[in-house]
Amino acid sequence: MLTTRRAPAIFEFLVFAFCFLVGCGAPGEPAERKSPIPVAVTDLAAAQQGDDVVLTFTLPKESVEHKPLKQSPAVEIFRAFEPAAAVANPVAPTARPSSAELVVTIPPEMVDHYANRGQFRYVDTLTAENFSQNPNSAAIYLVRTRTSSKKVSADSNLVSSAIQPAPDPITDLNAEITREAIVLTWTPPQKTLIGPAPAISAYAIYRAESDEPQPNSAAPASAPNATPPTGPAPAPLFTHISDVPNPPFRDTQIQFGKRYMYSVRSVAQYGQAHLDSAESNLASVTRLDTFPPSPPEGLIAALIPAQDSTPANIDLSWSISPDNDIAGYNIYRSEGAGAARLKLNDALLLTPAFRDMNVLPGRHYLYTVTAVNRAGNESPESAPASANLPEANAPANIQQ
Repeated sequence: MLTTRRAPAIFEFLVFAFCFLVGCGAPGEPAERKSPIPVAVTDLAAAQQGDDVVLTFTLPKESVEHKPLKQSPAVEIFRAFEPAAAVANPVAPTARPSSAELVVTIPPEMVDHYANRGQFRYVDTLTAENFSQNPNSAAIYLVRTRTSSKKVSADSNLVSSAIQPAPDPITDLNAEITREAIVLTWTPPQKTLIGPAPAISAYAIYRAESDEPQPNSAAPASAPNATPPTGPAPAPLFTHISDVPNPPFRDTQIQFGKRYMYSVRSVAQYGQAHLDSAESNLASVTRLDTFPPSPPEGLIAALIPAQDSTPANIDLSWSISPDNDIAGYNIYRSEGAGAARLKLNDALLLTPAFRDMNVLPGRHYLYTVTAVNRAGNESPESAPASANLPEANAPANIQQ
């Protein structure tokens, strides 16, 4: 009987102990205890471009207990403004400025919009008030991440970026195609967010390019049943190609049949420091070869008398064209100024020579030659050369 009476008490004790260990009776606490604390960010970096400060860092992937995070944590970004002289030396990681304020909180579901392969990038756009109220200052940044309201990481490393108002971005960049180059022109900036533009030490030129076959290019046509590519086109990769002190800029390192995109940044000088403006408008142009080559020179027409069974003919020769993309030449003949001209060759002549066998005695012939480049552009006619084919037994009269 004693054993029977004590059994319920022992059972109740065991149930209470089990509930205490697993957290029964405290509905909200187990999830909180399971939320990990992310490791602190240690590679925060900041750089001003235009009126933006670009922040980058590696997003935490594990907790302080070295366990992987199951989802991206929320990101908190703090900022303070301090006199530039006060932050000339590196700031200790624990010396958070007392004036640091929370700029933005990015919730977990939005973090992927700012991250690419684990690298987080956030652009903090400064305002006219930021510059006017904090002259000759530095912006100091730190970040924290959290998985819940109570599970927040330690502060990241602190970074500082001296801030100055950048020149307004260029808005009228223009690209013009010439025979030898693509010429870029623009208007130098005149102001910043809060006043006149500082001295411009240079203009940085950036270019991207892509192959874009054109109707007059030598690229083969697509197969009639080819399937066009699908999906978004990759973003163009811009490369810094030059710095110039003033506009314009002539880009001679180009090819026909390619599409080129350009952007220009003004580089302002503040003492010994330099600050790039934001990107200009994009100027895009496809360099089509619509330029004819120069006309051939040195055309000579020489009478070749009849010999045996070979009738008299006119032998034509001229100097090789100096253009480096010549596909061939055309020969034209007329019987005097103002007369209709006739092209004598069916296919382009690959060498600077031609023999006109279809001439008649007693006729006066006027010859010109043109050059044709690989894009199909034909040059103006050369200076003419003339020849008289004499009547039988009459002396020849040849003019050049």
